[in-house]
Amino acid sequence: MNLVNILLHRLREMVADFIRILPQLGIAMVILFATWFAAKFARRIADRLLSRTEVRGTLINLAETLVSVMIWIVGLMIASSIVLPGVTPANLLAVVGLGSVAVGFAFKDIFENFLAGILIMLRPKMRIGDMIECEDVAGKVEQITLRETYLRHLSNELVLVPNSFLFKNPVKILTDATKRRHQVEVGVGYDVDLEDAARVIEAAVRSADGVDPDQRIDVFAKQFGDSSIDFLVRWWAGSKPVDAHRSRDAVVRAIKRALDDAGMEIPFPYQTLTFKEPLPLVRARRDSPPAADPRPTRSGDDDGF
Repeated sequence: MNLVNILLHRLREMVADFIRILPQLGIAMVILFATWFAAKFARRIADRLLSRTEVRGTLINLAETLVSVMIWIVGLMIASSIVLPGVTPANLLAVVGLGSVAVGFAFKDIFENFLAGILIMLRPKMRIGDMIECEDVAGKVEQITLRETYLRHLSNELVLVPNSFLFKNPVKILTDATKRRHQVEVGVGYDVDLEDAARVIEAAVRSADGVDPDQRIDVFAKQFGDSSIDFLVRWWAGSKPVDAHRSRDAVVRAIKRALDDAGMEIPFPYQTLTFKEPLPLVRARRDSPPAADPRPTRSGDDDGF
């Protein structure tokens, strides 16, 4: 019975303590709500102010996130000090410092992506809207957060890529410049004059839609193919994937039309098949005696017939 009385006494004390700190809890909830509102309002203000400048979108996102995090840290410290009067900001920082090692090991990947996100946002390259390729991942950058980057595939799937993956591996930014070089290979017959073929191909590429005529157009004889002399054709056009597809389509059509008009053949692959008997069969035929003549022979008695 004494044990039961002790438990009941402790429960009554806990309920009394909870009722006693209800006003502090209410004030803390109000402070947390005010913190949420202040963080949201601060993000809007930072976005409006920075949007009027020439600051990159990634830096705007970083500034908004850091402002929001700082406001939440201050709000949580104030709320905790109200609920637990004995807890001061200095004590909270000491506890955070003591537990940082354990938390660091437990949330290593999270902190790694967090720091990588900050460094990616500070990069002068890889802006919102860029087309990028990294290892086997490619797409359009829609958003960069502190933990992950949102990539939209050309087929419209959304891929969430950890920031540490983009930070550790080489990233190819396809749309860093408005123009980039594209290429295609085309073959002509062995009986075609290569100088004439190069001039016809270059003129066709220069007249194709989407090709920048002010940039250099290269037509190089590349190799002796199985059925043709292969040319490497390079030109400059838009850097977006859709621009690459459109310009390549226009270039291939223009080259085909120009070579046809000039009477220059684009040969299709030829194959020569040689059938050879197995060597043992050839030897057997050579070493075997000649076969007897199957035709019937007549005797001498028939000579007078």
